[in-house]
Amino acid sequence: MDILIIEDNEEIATLLRDFLQAEDYSVCLANNGELGMEYFEKGNPKLVVLDIMLPGIDGFGICKKIREMSNTPIFITSAKIEKEDKLNGLILGADDYIEKPYDIDILLAKIAGIFKRRYEQDKIVCGDIKLDKVKRKGYKGATELTLTGKEFELLQFFMENQGKTLSKDLLFQKIWGFDSFSEPQTLTVHVKWLRKKIEDNPKEPKHIVTVWGVGYRFE
Repeated sequence: MDILIIEDNEEIATLLRDFLQAEDYSVCLANNGELGMEYFEKGNPKLVVLDIMLPGIDGFGICKKIREMSNTPIFITSAKIEKEDKLNGLILGADDYIEKPYDIDILLAKIAGIFKRRYEQDKIVCGDIKLDKVKRKGYKGATELTLTGKEFELLQFFMENQGKTLSKDLLFQKIWGFDSFSEPQTLTVHVKWLRKKIEDNPKEPKHIVTVWGVGYRFE
């Protein structure tokens, strides 16, 4: 889950959800604090948009509970605009306090900024291929790739050096090391395996291109 919205106003919650989903975020809604905490613990969202005036546990209580267990970014949105309320929310650990009614474009920009600073450095995207360096997972489009440890490392090095011609010696040293007992031919085999997994047609590769007499280039 990307974003958890804890908001008891159904109209506001569904409108924000629709805008976020249009930006390709996965979104979950909770209309009270107890349900919000349940969804938070189960879904491990990347960001929480939190109303203050909730039935049951209010937003300040939820903010405090979340911050005790996680550093997940929290955006408080509230019609309570007194200085004391803003200070309370920030002291409890909220990353931002946004007054209602808010400009949806500004809120979306703030959310995009958090995701870019907090999460995108952990991902590499080249065309239809995406790597999550933290989870060590690769994707072709929406399909998760089944990669061995060395395949992942090799693909990561290729993608981090997109457009550069990389010699076979350099690739072997970076992935297997100078003191490896593996044979240099191992690189050729791993490139063949990777092509089968990421290329539409492995016999005519568009991503891992052979540079004859030198090595490979990732495009």
